[in-house]
Amino acid sequence: MEHKVALSFSGGKDSCLALYYLQKKNVKVECLLTTVWTEEMKTFAHNEHIEQIRKQAYALALPLHTIETDFSTYEEKFVLKLSEVKDKYGLDGIAYGDIYLESHRIWGEGIAEKAGLEAFYPLWRDENQAKELLKDFVRLGFKAEIIKVNNQLPKAWVGRSIDELFIKDITQLQSVCPLGESGEYHTRVYDGPNFTYSLY
Repeated sequence: MEHKVALSFSGGKDSCLALYYLQKKNVKVECLLTTVWTEEMKTFAHNEHIEQIRKQAYALALPLHTIETDFSTYEEKFVLKLSEVKDKYGLDGIAYGDIYLESHRIWGEGIAEKAGLEAFYPLWRDENQAKELLKDFVRLGFKAEIIKVNNQLPKAWVGRSIDELFIKDITQLQSVCPLGESGEYHTRVYDGPNFTYSLY
């Protein structure tokens, strides 16, 4: 049986890699779901303007649905939009790009349950496998750049490409996840094996 899902999409490396993995399995991604601040129309974690995400969705040849919200209504609005796209596309699941943080998985599964859907985590693995997953991202030919860092990484890393040199540098840092799973850095993907054209 082929599963039909929506993908929670930020425009970053984890979202795009999750999409690739789903597309290689017996899972049909019907649409992308992106949460944005109601006033600024920028994404929650990455602070990307929604127009940038729309460009990625076009290049990925998938419809994009936005969830305009704030902290106080985040979960409520997410479930409401999820229920809408569930009916529109006949979905049976929602997929996320989370990797190993159990609290994120619990939240995502709870949202899925409220919408009457199954939760999919195509990237889920042990924390010590994060480096290999990042290597896989580069090996597959994805192209991405860092657009945001927290205080654990040098500000000068904004603008860096995700490549072999980056993997070497970030794995030398103690207590920093190579994939930035705890928000150490965020990325914008502009090309890859599931893109129909490059955004650069």
